[in-house]
Amino acid sequence: MIKNLKKYYLLFSFSLLSFSCGIYSFTGSSIPVGVETVQVDYFENTAGGKPGSTVEPGLDRDFTIALQDLIVNQTSLNLVNEGGDIVYSGEIVEFSVTPMAATAEITAAQNRLTMAVMVSYENVLNEEDNIEKRFSFYYDFPGNLQVFDIRDAALQEIFERITQDIFNETLAKW
Repeated sequence: MIKNLKKYYLLFSFSLLSFSCGIYSFTGSSIPVGVETVQVDYFENTAGGKPGSTVEPGLDRDFTIALQDLIVNQTSLNLVNEGGDIVYSGEIVEFSVTPMAATAEITAAQNRLTMAVMVSYENVLNEEDNIEKRFSFYYDFPGNLQVFDIRDAALQEIFERITQDIFNETLAKW
């Protein structure tokens, strides 16, 4: 009998503590009060026309889907096409390969693939949360390889880092 009371007391205390801290998620997200839906607009790739940029077909679609997946998987928000309580929009502003180290034959020993995204975050219910910020990350690879050779691994790592940074800045408040 006393063991059962202790269990109920601990369960009640944990529940009270959890609810008193507001909306909390074990993924680290902090959903603003009243927010139920999220809208992730299509991130157009505008980097292709800039000097030094590489054109990567499907990059815009793949990045948009990666951001949608991360938000849906780490929050309880419902993804909508329009009229979201929170709206993510922006564009891919850089996708380029830069030599990082040279060999004695004046060729690249190591290259760096860099991607940058300009993100606009809008909380329709609380305009004080709105931000506009550039997020970027890179992937280093040997100079004897082409972007095609490392594309999948590079994009996975870059997308993971940039989308997590966006999530942390907007919903986790880290």
